[in-house]
Amino acid sequence: MEAVVDASLSQMEVGHMLTELLDRVRRILQVDVATLLQLDAHAQQLVQVAVSGSVHGGGVDVRVPVGQGTAGRVLRDRLPVVVEQAEPGELPGLASASALRSLLAVPMIAGTDVIGVLQVGGSRPRKFSSDDIGLLQLAADRATQATQARLSHLDRAAALALQRSLLPPRLPTVPGVDLAARYLPGHDTGVGGDWYDIFSLPSGWLGVVIGDVAGHGLHAAVVMGRLRSALRAYALECADPAEVLTRLDRKIRHFEAGHLATAIYAMLPPGRDCVHLSVAGHPPPVLVSRDRPAELLSLPVDHPLGFDGGRSRRTTVIDFPDGAVLLCYTDGLVERRGELIDTGLDRLRAAVEPGPAETVCSTVMTKLVNREPIDDIALLTIHRQPEQAD
Repeated sequence: MEAVVDASLSQMEVGHMLTELLDRVRRILQVDVATLLQLDAHAQQLVQVAVSGSVHGGGVDVRVPVGQGTAGRVLRDRLPVVVEQAEPGELPGLASASALRSLLAVPMIAGTDVIGVLQVGGSRPRKFSSDDIGLLQLAADRATQATQARLSHLDRAAALALQRSLLPPRLPTVPGVDLAARYLPGHDTGVGGDWYDIFSLPSGWLGVVIGDVAGHGLHAAVVMGRLRSALRAYALECADPAEVLTRLDRKIRHFEAGHLATAIYAMLPPGRDCVHLSVAGHPPPVLVSRDRPAELLSLPVDHPLGFDGGRSRRTTVIDFPDGAVLLCYTDGLVERRGELIDTGLDRLRAAVEPGPAETVCSTVMTKLVNREPIDDIALLTIHRQPEQAD
């Protein structure tokens, strides 16, 4: 037991750790081979990811269809399986199946799911005691922790790569406004579905989007990518922000059922003197100008995307005078644990002053984000450039 729970195993790279764990199990239980099979849900196969030892006739690439052999029984019943004396070739799922006569297999359980099977076998018939079963189950639990930690790390890395690939690599240069944006992944919750987007439309109008898909990790980032692409397509067909979000809402409820997202979609005409906005459950943007202090816009807020609220969405038109700044953000910028969100909104309002978009963005991030964020943050700033006098 001490060999299986040894803390030094945690310091190894996961692949090396699993092999070392199987080596120790094989020596302790005095078996010829030990192998770890992980479930590939898409292929519906158990795939060998680590092995220790072998006997004559062993293979290397072991794949067992779900439901077949002893490993399939373990996966189905979520219970250990013991085979004390088998016929040749009766034990698929080990690297040396054709030469094995005895086997002990236990499930790898993560939460409510069986994610794999850990099993040992020998070339001679033998009995496995309850202590043997307990030790192998302990090893399976240790292997599960290691593999889940690696999957979590890979999931986070993939989500961050996807997220960054979908955010604009650089903001477009458009007449009449200057733009700036920031994105920071969350520390505690990991990468989520926050996004922003800016694009010019054939009509000369400018489309501006900021949104937040509920949840975190790779799946939330994938859903975000789908919504971003769909919104761009609808924006080419519709001249009303409310209609664009209505279509996006219908798309989510049909193709992404069970997911929720908040968003603001805004459109600026070629003159940039006003902004047409529709809000789907998202925190209100901040507007500041040379003649008025920063304020949270009081806009009609419709239900989030993916939630059937049974009401039509609305578009609001606001003035956007020379030198004004419109700042849109996701809730990670203003939410803090143990604090009312109104406190964060007041803090944001106090940090926003008229000026170039990049200056406003930098100031807000400096004043509101002084440590690694708990949740991910997206921030987008639009500054209407003053008209030049003739």
